[in-house]
Amino acid sequence: MTETDRVKVKRRELTDTFLEGKNMSKVYGMGRKANRAVDNVNFKFRRGEIVSIVGESGSGKTTLAKMILGLTSITEGQLEVHGQPRAFGTTAEKREYWKNIQAIFQDPFSTYNVFSKIDKVLLNCIELRGQKNLPYAQKVEIMTEACSFVNLRFAELTNKYPFELSGGQMQRLMIARIYILKPKLLIADEPTSMVDACSRATILDMLLKLRDEEDMTIVFITHDIGLAYYVSDTIYIMKSGQFVEQGTSDEVILNPKSDYTKRLLSDVPSIYEPWDLSSDDVEEDEFAAASGGDS
Repeated sequence: MTETDRVKVKRRELTDTFLEGKNMSKVYGMGRKANRAVDNVNFKFRRGEIVSIVGESGSGKTTLAKMILGLTSITEGQLEVHGQPRAFGTTAEKREYWKNIQAIFQDPFSTYNVFSKIDKVLLNCIELRGQKNLPYAQKVEIMTEACSFVNLRFAELTNKYPFELSGGQMQRLMIARIYILKPKLLIADEPTSMVDACSRATILDMLLKLRDEEDMTIVFITHDIGLAYYVSDTIYIMKSGQFVEQGTSDEVILNPKSDYTKRLLSDVPSIYEPWDLSSDDVEEDEFAAASGGDS
């Protein structure tokens, strides 16, 4: 296959819309006290695409992620899977939906059931994939392969609880779950915010490898606009529950149109330019005290 052929294949795959949101809103409360956490948003996520939804705390991005996952209801609008309204009424429909749409959450310490050992965590994934009746030896092979993918050794994890691992190991264990489940869409809600820089790069590499191997759609929920530009095909900028800008990563980051996007970009320090530390909000003596010098 030539380089041109590879580009054509990628473009054809990225025109296949997997998940589409139409005029989706989430309203909490009623009347004057109503709060529109997500306000009439529209989006299309395509197979094999990496998407970032970028916004500050309180922008509505995590609420939108929960709506997509089915962890909170949609007040207005609808979510479509392959052009059909999401079927999410019965337990069987929810299980089928969650086979194909999974998440990695920001805080690994609150993700796991403290009473479930690592073996149980991974065996539940095998069961969800419809492989409950496999011989146990074959299940061990699957769990070993999944752990190896994230640079963990299943033989060292068996009979342990997740809280016996470090934060970085727990994040990698979540990716091992995804490796077993192989969903069509993964929502990664600040997946690297609680780990060190070295682990952050490793986790991102693992997620991108999953995208390449499984043609998986990955949706990053993040406040880090630099990360969004580095990894994304498409970026949505979210403010006060609405998308104020969207487009390819180059369109949004290199040619921003929204004032809010421009402000987010201006807040990113550049190592190639001197930092402007002068501010009307910071007195000279306060800066000196903070830096340990004399005013």
